[in-house]
Amino acid sequence: MIRYVALLRGINVAGHKVVSMEDLRAHFAMPGIENIVTYIQSGNVLFDSDETNETLLHQQITTQLEKKLGYNVPVVIRMILDLKKVIKNNPFGDIKTEEKSRLYVTFLSEVPSFDVRGSLGVYSNDAEYARVVNREVYIYSPNYGKTCFSNTFIEKKLRVSATTRNWATIHKLVEL
Repeated sequence: MIRYVALLRGINVAGHKVVSMEDLRAHFAMPGIENIVTYIQSGNVLFDSDETNETLLHQQITTQLEKKLGYNVPVVIRMILDLKKVIKNNPFGDIKTEEKSRLYVTFLSEVPSFDVRGSLGVYSNDAEYARVVNREVYIYSPNYGKTCFSNTFIEKKLRVSATTRNWATIHKLVEL
């Protein structure tokens, strides 16, 4: 069995598209998916599956969620092993421990095309910056609520779907 995490975008945000974690776990109950666990209300679902084809798994989950919820929910899937690599490959590893709360990772649905990967660098400055590494964008921002590196901005610039998690959440997902 492979341990995966499905990172959902846009549920339980400011009272919109509210889904209880109990219902979310129930929506993930389908053939080939076991040991379903949710973590906090922002749409983090851990599960086990023998399926090795992430594209097929993604299609199965998004179809099921749309059927159950009545609307499309963007989903990014990663193996827990991938999340461990995200932590290990942090390009801002020299940031002091007390500043780790300013680190975020935007998970991309796919590797962005080569011609757009550098497009975020133009918007980096002394206060906040972003770096694309494979299917992730690492962001350092003292105030993510006011950052220019929002999901919408990153999706527009990189032309892929995305969802963001803070550094503490990523570590917690690896531990679960």
